[in-house]
Amino acid sequence: MFDVVEFGGSGPGILLLHGLMGRATTWWPVAQWLTRYGRVVGLDARGHGRNTHRGGDWRTEDFAADAADVIRRLDLGPAIAIGHSMGGLHSLVLAASHPSLVRGVVVEDFAPDQRGRTVDSWRAEFSNWPVPFQSLAHVRSFFGPVGDYFAECFEERADGYHLIADLDDLYRIAAEWGLRDYWPFVDRVQAPLLVIEAEHTFMPPGQQAAMAARVPDGRHLLVEGAGHLVQLSAPDVYRGAVEAFLSGLLNA
Repeated sequence: MFDVVEFGGSGPGILLLHGLMGRATTWWPVAQWLTRYGRVVGLDARGHGRNTHRGGDWRTEDFAADAADVIRRLDLGPAIAIGHSMGGLHSLVLAASHPSLVRGVVVEDFAPDQRGRTVDSWRAEFSNWPVPFQSLAHVRSFFGPVGDYFAECFEERADGYHLIADLDDLYRIAAEWGLRDYWPFVDRVQAPLLVIEAEHTFMPPGQQAAMAARVPDGRHLLVEGAGHLVQLSAPDVYRGAVEAFLSGLLNA
């Protein structure tokens, strides 16, 4: 299974779902301490990393179905799904659609209703990237504090380093978020939920706290000073929150 990364550990299944542009290996720093809580597995989403699904018009439900398939194939269930941004959405839809496969969900900085947003601003930003990058050091320098994260997402080609994911695939994936309301999925989640919101999020205000409030066993943490990648910008706070959540789940 080329789209799956086994990070190690044993016991309860923990499935890591990355954000847009990312891949499973971006979870490596987090996975190192997660392995004390269970068997940690990362999944490359369609259009990303080593996943062979390319060039498709996929729906969020397709990504959630892929996650469910991994849980079944690897006998991880009921698993704890931990997702960043896009992966947080996929974790929510996974829990809502396949409740018997999920014992808990962690959503990092994603809101369920972004209708009206477009990918035009992203297109403008990406067009300014100095592609191809000359080296992975160039990638790290360009992206600054999140350079190590993005270095995982680039590959060497004949003329230099390029994003592994195809931008057209990314635009199609993200465009769906501007057209859909995902609150009905939130309302179907029965597993315990932890929502970790960055203070400097670019998500619509108030939705992440409301999302936790609408789940029977939901909780919300706003991380002061953190950017969208809370796990990198506030790693100790992120780790403390996730470890407390996991301890409560696994020792109940």
